[in-house]
Amino acid sequence: MQACGTRISAISIAVLSSLSTASAFASLGEQPGFSGEVSVVTGYSKSDSNLNTDNSELISSLNGSDSSESNSFVAPLGNLAYTFGSQQSQQVFIGTTREDVAVGTLAIEMGYRQMLSNKTVISLSYLPTVLSGNAWQDPYLVGSNREKTDVSGNAYRLQLKDIAASGISLDVAYGESEYDEEHSGSDLKELERAAKTLYSKLSYKLPLSRSAFLLPSIKYVNQSAEGDAMSYSSLGAELSLFKVLNQHQFVLTASYTNDDYDTVNTLFNKTRTDDQVSLFVAYEYKNLFSYNNLSLISFISISEQSSNIEFYESSERSATLGLNYAF
Repeated sequence: MQACGTRISAISIAVLSSLSTASAFASLGEQPGFSGEVSVVTGYSKSDSNLNTDNSELISSLNGSDSSESNSFVAPLGNLAYTFGSQQSQQVFIGTTREDVAVGTLAIEMGYRQMLSNKTVISLSYLPTVLSGNAWQDPYLVGSNREKTDVSGNAYRLQLKDIAASGISLDVAYGESEYDEEHSGSDLKELERAAKTLYSKLSYKLPLSRSAFLLPSIKYVNQSAEGDAMSYSSLGAELSLFKVLNQHQFVLTASYTNDDYDTVNTLFNKTRTDDQVSLFVAYEYKNLFSYNNLSLISFISISEQSSNIEFYESSERSATLGLNYAF
């Protein structure tokens, strides 16, 4: 899904996913009651993008990207769940799920999940921040400092994990976004970014051994924006490799996405087409200092977006190191 005029980055502050899926257990939790995780990470990120509001307010032209920024950061993250019901088959939760962050997706959500008798885990959730943030009022303003505006949005998600113990999972989300001040292209109607977005992802878990599996996925996104030139359809593929080696856990995710926009963008006299390639490497060292609940966590993320319109080309880099405590 998109927000703030750019794709939500796969460069996310994260803890790693457990390589065990819900279907490996007879319940959603080892015991009833509260459980969760708290993480603190420090890292470095670099972004080259004309649309990222952390970058320069001033651009000199619409040809290519001359807006870049690098910074270091310290940030917390975590999740909390309460497990209940017969055989601990029901759960309410808030935070970022391990399955998401393992493949580089940051999605703060709150919701309810239940394991059915056929081992399918169904989840319904609300994502209050995934489409919210800020953006440039007019991203295309040249020669003067651009001003920011708030973006608000709501998103809702349905997940069916390991359907009937088949290894197949389905992830569907719907969201709407609004911009407080929209002046794209000095108020060109065709460039208005407020949108309704439908996201879908179909995955299949392919075991390689008792300690490793592949997770290939296909993704489809359709965005219907108020401006026709900002409406698009997207098709992508993703492949994740999960591996456990004693106290070490690794996740490697590679993805490719193609976005085809609906109509001509008259600022550039072209119909926009984007291609995005990303690589996400995550690592966890469990039982740090012989404490069962303490882990060392780290990840590296690289994302490159090419476009037939140079203004929209971008790249992002990130690396983090931190600690995770599970309870």
